[in-house]
Amino acid sequence: MLTRRDMLGQVIAAGSAAWALRAGIAVGAAGRSAVNFEIPRAGCDCHVHVFGDPAQFPFAQKRTYTPPTASIEQLFELQRDLHLDRVVVVQPSVYGTDNRCTVDAVRRMGARARGIAVIDKATPRAALQEMAGVGIRGLRLNIETNMGGNVEVSAAKELLDATAEQLRGLDWHVQMYTRLNIIAGLKDHIAQLPFPVVFDHFGRAGAVAGTSQPGFDALLDLLKSGRIYVKISGAYRVSEKAPDYADATPLATALVAANPDRIVWGTDWPHPNGASARSIAEIATPFPIDDGLLLNELPKWVPDAATRHKILVDNPARLYGFQPAARG
Repeated sequence: MLTRRDMLGQVIAAGSAAWALRAGIAVGAAGRSAVNFEIPRAGCDCHVHVFGDPAQFPFAQKRTYTPPTASIEQLFELQRDLHLDRVVVVQPSVYGTDNRCTVDAVRRMGARARGIAVIDKATPRAALQEMAGVGIRGLRLNIETNMGGNVEVSAAKELLDATAEQLRGLDWHVQMYTRLNIIAGLKDHIAQLPFPVVFDHFGRAGAVAGTSQPGFDALLDLLKSGRIYVKISGAYRVSEKAPDYADATPLATALVAANPDRIVWGTDWPHPNGASARSIAEIATPFPIDDGLLLNELPKWVPDAATRHKILVDNPARLYGFQPAARG
């Protein structure tokens, strides 16, 4: 049986000529499927990245991959194709704690955009306040990329507590990219934090393992308590069933059923794939994801239009501080 990586590799191979033309230049809209259901006004993609011109926004020396450019203009194109009006730009790992590219993107996109930054202990309070004025609304702890899969729960807790102290007094949240065992280990601690915690990409629950996998019950319990949000984003990162990600459906439906008021959706555009390059000297070709097809999975996961409105509009507005959208 082919794995997700095998199948994506075949797709990459089949379109290698087209991807080769873009790999060192930009990520394009290449054959995006048309959206096949009604998108409510003020719908939000809650997880994208922007990669600017390296001459203006240099990458961190200590990074795991080098992406091609993914510009604001291309992001606007994505928003147009998906009929979405709002977006959340998340600081990618390749910039480290230099948030200039993300901040620039949020500033240039105006009221339709919010951002999530990455900081360290040396980040001054004035920088946080300045970012808040632009539209940054949270801090990301990319534990999976920066600390690896063998991180101890105690180390994750220490990082979370240090970050919590830094955002004291700001109406922000913490976004975490980590594994279910870390979520389970932090469950009681997260439940008493004075701000929401947002987990990327299904909490990294594997679709093949299903809803009975260790740690998934902790994720559901936290959702039911209202203390966290979960992004049903980047389904291809948890699925083994490209290109429709059908095996992610049980995960998505279980998460939505646990608390539809704490679920948001995102593409994970432009789908960074650090494993596609042998070193940071080589441009890492993104996963060739059809974002229209990705969005068209949402009504399969969430058949009820009113619940989809919560996920695409109401929940992002509450979490990221967008103006409430008029219905209709």
